[in-house]
Amino acid sequence: MSAGPVRIGLRPPHAVFRGAPGTLQALVGRAEDGGLDRLCVGDHVSFRGGAGNDGLIEATALAALSRRLTIATSVFQLPLRHPVPVARQVATLAGLAPGRFEFGVGVGGEDRAEVRMCGVDPSTRGARMDESLAIVRRLLAGEEVTFSGEHFALDGARLLPPPDPAVPVVVGGRSAAALDRVARLGDGWSAVWVSPRRFAEATEQIAATAAAHGRRPAGWRHGLQVWCAFAAEEDVASTRLARAMEGFYGIPFESFARYCPAGPPEKVAEALVPYLDAGCRDINLIAVAETWEETVDGAIRVRELLSGDGPFPTTGSGVPRGPAVLAR
Repeated sequence: MSAGPVRIGLRPPHAVFRGAPGTLQALVGRAEDGGLDRLCVGDHVSFRGGAGNDGLIEATALAALSRRLTIATSVFQLPLRHPVPVARQVATLAGLAPGRFEFGVGVGGEDRAEVRMCGVDPSTRGARMDESLAIVRRLLAGEEVTFSGEHFALDGARLLPPPDPAVPVVVGGRSAAALDRVARLGDGWSAVWVSPRRFAEATEQIAATAAAHGRRPAGWRHGLQVWCAFAAEEDVASTRLARAMEGFYGIPFESFARYCPAGPPEKVAEALVPYLDAGCRDINLIAVAETWEETVDGAIRVRELLSGDGPFPTTGSGVPRGPAVLAR
């Protein structure tokens, strides 16, 4: 299991990136002053009819506006791009915020039309991901890369200078192939829509597979992406969350509901405690609320309850307990 401090992050609402001048800067300042640890961004080229955002561009904006926050892509759809320019983008971003960028990648694929639009056969996403991720890792390490694969071919490619410190690479996905990819090529796993038990089982499986490949990273960066909603009344929060998720994914909310807490921050924090017991230490909240200020303040409150910074005791194992949890 993972050890160390609990780190809570937030994915800023998409509208903030397109809002009035100064809104994004105000959000970053509020998150930083309130003690949040991380901000993360998603990535879509053209999702379900045209929606999208470029994860690396948004991450760069957040990195430039912040002083200490870790900035993460959660997750960037690497198979839709060529690995060499992506590696250069990542290295450049890392230079703007040394030690503060985490490169989260995934195969995507919820919308096959998006994949095809990028000139990629959806059935090749996994193979492209493996080749591309192996290339990106070597380029970011400063190696000269000669590579001949099914999807990419390079002859003496090199990008200098390499990021210092190195950029952690976190791999998303829930399939057996994704977990194997984490073990072989990642520094951690980005989980979504899994139970605490599955989280613990998967991270143990990743460690065992990595060891079988001769890999023993010094510190795994296993984290969780959590859709949630903040409001004083649970029914209001749940309705708001259902509307947002159904509108984005085009799937009934019932498919997600058990993984998506809604209500006041205390309710959300309580739902996340079992994941801390399972070894999770990095949690990114994809929060829905009436205003962007409420999403930030709710995330800050969740961090206070779970990180031990607030006035709440911990168990003997060191896992923090907020008042809603103590009442159980």
